[in-house]
Amino acid sequence: MRSIQWSACPKADPPYPDASKRTQCGTVEVPVDWAKPDGPTMKIAVARQKATDPKKRLGVLLSNPGGPGNSGLDDAYYADDPVVGYHKNIRSRFDIIGFDPRGIGRSGQFRCDDKLAAKVPTRPKNAAEFERMRSLNKQLADSCRKRSGPVVDHMDSISVARDMDAIRAALGEKQISFLGHSYGTLIGRQYARLFPQKLRALALDSAMDPSRPDARRYLTDGSAAVEEGVQRLADWCAKDRSCALKGKDVKAVVRGLFARADAGRLFEPGTHGPTRKKVTADQLSGFLTAYLGKWNPQTTAEQLGALNSGKGKVSWMDGTPELAWRTVLCRDYDFRLRDWAQYRELRQRAQSANPHSRYNSQALDMILGCQGWPSAPEPEPAQAKGTLPPVLVVNAKHDLATPLPGARRMAQEFPKGRLAVLDSVDHWLYRECQSPLPARAIDTYLRTLKTPPHGTVYPGR
Repeated sequence: MRSIQWSACPKADPPYPDASKRTQCGTVEVPVDWAKPDGPTMKIAVARQKATDPKKRLGVLLSNPGGPGNSGLDDAYYADDPVVGYHKNIRSRFDIIGFDPRGIGRSGQFRCDDKLAAKVPTRPKNAAEFERMRSLNKQLADSCRKRSGPVVDHMDSISVARDMDAIRAALGEKQISFLGHSYGTLIGRQYARLFPQKLRALALDSAMDPSRPDARRYLTDGSAAVEEGVQRLADWCAKDRSCALKGKDVKAVVRGLFARADAGRLFEPGTHGPTRKKVTADQLSGFLTAYLGKWNPQTTAEQLGALNSGKGKVSWMDGTPELAWRTVLCRDYDFRLRDWAQYRELRQRAQSANPHSRYNSQALDMILGCQGWPSAPEPEPAQAKGTLPPVLVVNAKHDLATPLPGARRMAQEFPKGRLAVLDSVDHWLYRECQSPLPARAIDTYLRTLKTPPHGTVYPGR
């Protein structure tokens, strides 16, 4: 494996700031298809900030920000940023390595027919719409392949894990430490299966379910987390005087909103009363998934109150993920549904079990996005021989994007897996939650390989 030729990083695309002057950039050449190592190749964009204290250097720290499909160069670009960067006790000990996963950002520029994507039904209402969705999803995949090239068929997490090992070799390192966030935890898990002897440390923040759940279990776990979020909102309103629904039965209000939406009698609120714009039950489920996942109970209660009274304003969040996630997720998980009847049963089961939220909108987006997508899931890689280090998994107890049951399964994957839980609704606990405790635990682990006791619970806000 040829070493990386480092140089100054290119200018960032506005409005993003340029990379730190301490950051260097380069590329690593890898096969497009790892099953054909002598076939066509592509370049993976890599960035580095070298350890600030070479005498105390422990090695390299690679990371992945998840998505799936997010750029990963920023971790190295801004590693020394006082707000979004790493603590100095990490920067002093590690070379911080960021990379764009194959097909993403500077590693391939994934492209599809956006006009075609806009035509795909997001919540099919009958068998005809379900089949139209599957047909358009296939056409969309074909457009991605035509515009982006053969990499579209090889953007799964196993291929990315193999790319990571190519980066390790090009860096001249015997081992790496890895910090994965959200979907990046699955990439870390795949690396552990393929190259256990090449891992010094593995920290997994907001963990995906490694057991490859089918569509039913994926929606069941995610929807239960949203339903629990409604209960938490009700509990908060019972205690906090600032709640706009103070004195009301919050769950009864939500049930009433769904009933009105089902009957076609729920409208967006306006300054002087309801507008003529209808709000569907699917929109309501999407609202609850988005707002309860961010956990701003005051704003959530205010907007539910506006929907209930008809006066005020609701700000709808666009939670639709970027198209690139399909090329990854639909090869990592098997969400394929037999037909409209199975989809309808899936929806009905979720609604019966979760009367105050019905379903997790993000989870359903991902399930439906894989219907008709012409790629079968990659076979599970066998666990290679080698001793794994202690593995640290951290997760919020009430995370809607990566529910706690999946994080428990992730920790159980490893002989020395340890799970620490933050009693909150957060997602992505390193830097992006208000409690500093998970980040401290991760930093301590990365430096010393010492984990908190399994089952540790940190108090939330």
